[in-house]
Amino acid sequence: MRVYDIIDKKKKGEALGEDEIAYFIARVADGGATDSQIAAFCMAALLNGMTDEECFFMTDAMVRSGECAPRPAGAGVYADKHSTGGVSDSTTLILVPVLAALGVKCAKYSGRGLAHTGGTLDKMESFAGVRVDLTPEEFEAQVEKIGAAISGQTASVVPADKRMYAVRDVTATVDSIPLIASSVMSKKLASFADVILLDVKYGDGAFMKTPEDAEKLARLMVSVGRRAGRRTLAAITCMDAPLGDNIGCNAEVNEALAILRGEKRNDLADLSFFHCTKLACAALGIAEEEARRRVEACVRSGAALEKFGQIIAAQGGNAEDVYKSLPLAKNSFVIKAASDGYLHLSALALGKACAALGGGRTKEGDSVDHTVGILLGKREGAYVKKGDVLAELRYARAPEEGIALAQNAFRIGDKIEKHPLIYAFVGEKGDNVCSD
Repeated sequence: MRVYDIIDKKKKGEALGEDEIAYFIARVADGGATDSQIAAFCMAALLNGMTDEECFFMTDAMVRSGECAPRPAGAGVYADKHSTGGVSDSTTLILVPVLAALGVKCAKYSGRGLAHTGGTLDKMESFAGVRVDLTPEEFEAQVEKIGAAISGQTASVVPADKRMYAVRDVTATVDSIPLIASSVMSKKLASFADVILLDVKYGDGAFMKTPEDAEKLARLMVSVGRRAGRRTLAAITCMDAPLGDNIGCNAEVNEALAILRGEKRNDLADLSFFHCTKLACAALGIAEEEARRRVEACVRSGAALEKFGQIIAAQGGNAEDVYKSLPLAKNSFVIKAASDGYLHLSALALGKACAALGGGRTKEGDSVDHTVGILLGKREGAYVKKGDVLAELRYARAPEEGIALAQNAFRIGDKIEKHPLIYAFVGEKGDNVCSD
């Protein structure tokens, strides 16, 4: 068997067998395949597609290219959630403590942000002293003790995917749906979650631009997860506008804390509680109405916020910080409406503006200023009058580029039809299309 022959077969649009895919991924991992061969394979997969079975074979081979996280010895059901990315998406900070407070264990491996704002690990580091580099032993012990942990995966997890993604990133093959599905699911399956919920975004601030493409990706990832024996669910959700009202690490943490305190209700809260309900329903084996009731009661009683404090303390921070607001940069710039009309805004432009102000990174290794923030005064589709505050920018360094990007994110025009937050849901008992 040769790497060349596998590439040639996929170039001709033929389906690859399990042994062929396993061989190719093994050569990706051990260096037997060159970068040019990986690029050729990825382009052939992008242009000719892959079957669901091929995608599963590739995902499974990627998982086996490295180490898998050992399942903790204690009993219980483990749940995990993955978002394909967006702007002002802090659902993990809400979902993990809520589920853990309900008795659903959350051993959450997360990542750092790139190109827009900080990722979940960056937001966790907004709390002074918090560590997100837990060893496997520390991770397991924390989950056993308090039911939840949020940490980064080690470098030994799915090394084949890391190498393949680096090649895809510079060869215009990142947007292959089968390759995206294999990349995402290999990292999910390298963990030990019993129930996995995938939040697949579409729209201006997402990688997938149409709901149809997002649904195609969601169904493929669900297929891979279920072939691997995991209970896998997926929500296709809209990211035309930022999910929350705050953008930037500390600002987003403050918003998540306000939601956990029961002080704020918006799209971020609604989607987080939707995910919590679906996962609690699947993990605990209860009816959806009962799961929704428990989620709401958990927040109302303060149990979820207390659990978040336990997570912060266990990872080196101060539990009392969840009852406070994190600081924002002192410099401020206010964007106001230039005329009357309905507000149109770009989630992507606001994400880029936050990065330009120092609140995100453009390449791995860049530092993130946690105090940078964009605080929205109005939401997409709102009717505004001239002079209304649309957003306040908080920054520490020279802001010219960031201010210009943020200003261009807002446009006043005719009334627009707002897309539903949840386009569709792929569940265990059939699919449903949601209207809110």
